[in-house]
Amino acid sequence: MKPVIILIGVLFLFQSCDYFTIKKETNEPVARVNNNYLYKKDLKNIYSSEITSQDSILLTNNYINNWIKQQLLLSKAQINLENKAEKFDNLVKKYREDLYINAYKEGVVNEYLDTEISESDLAQFYNENNQNFRLNEELVKVKFIKFGKDINNKKELIKLFKSTKKEDLDSLQAKEFNLNSYHLNDSIWVKYRDLIVKLPILKAIEKQELLKKDNFIQKEDSLSLYLVTIKQVLNRNEIAPKSYMEPTIKQMILHQRKLLLLKNIEETLIDDANKKQQFEIY
Repeated sequence: MKPVIILIGVLFLFQSCDYFTIKKETNEPVARVNNNYLYKKDLKNIYSSEITSQDSILLTNNYINNWIKQQLLLSKAQINLENKAEKFDNLVKKYREDLYINAYKEGVVNEYLDTEISESDLAQFYNENNQNFRLNEELVKVKFIKFGKDINNKKELIKLFKSTKKEDLDSLQAKEFNLNSYHLNDSIWVKYRDLIVKLPILKAIEKQELLKKDNFIQKEDSLSLYLVTIKQVLNRNEIAPKSYMEPTIKQMILHQRKLLLLKNIEETLIDDANKKQQFEIY
């Protein structure tokens, strides 16, 4: 029976069921491939409450045709790969076992893993492992602003940007509506390549010239004026600062704790089973 003909029968089955809501669970088949049947009740979970009758017809058609193709491919594969059936069965068994074990481990980790990481935890881990945290790219502490060349208060913005006084920085931040783009927190580390992406005009400056401590740069293009101050630079192969590495360190600490927790769970499981004589080694 062709899939299209099967569909016609299926649509009649659903006409009395509010288009797609199946009210009776029967063993009435809607499609067959060799000795395998797709039943009306197998379709009840493929619909959502928001679906229209027209969409339900399309969904039913697609589902049945996909099921038929799947069964035909499976049948052909089983015939042509019969000599590998045992291997596949073992793989399926192993996959099923791994699913159970991994789900159990995940549940244990979710329930018992200590996710609180203190400053002392971070500091200890960093101090013990900082030689492994060498940079493979340059980092900078930087502040910059970008604004239109023809803006009325241009001189004021330049003066405020160059100032090292906190009140001037606050005043500059209060004028952010005058700025097209800005980054005023020069206490955090930024990747050099991210800075170049943010301010492509800096590509015209040689990296060695740009990456100088306390470097002030003023550039302009046809529309905008750019002010940039490089406060501090870390070069490749230098040890990355703790503040920059904190997100990575947290993940590493949690991973270590997870491995230790699972190891303890496995050891406890074996000890308990041994005491209860639940296994023997011959």
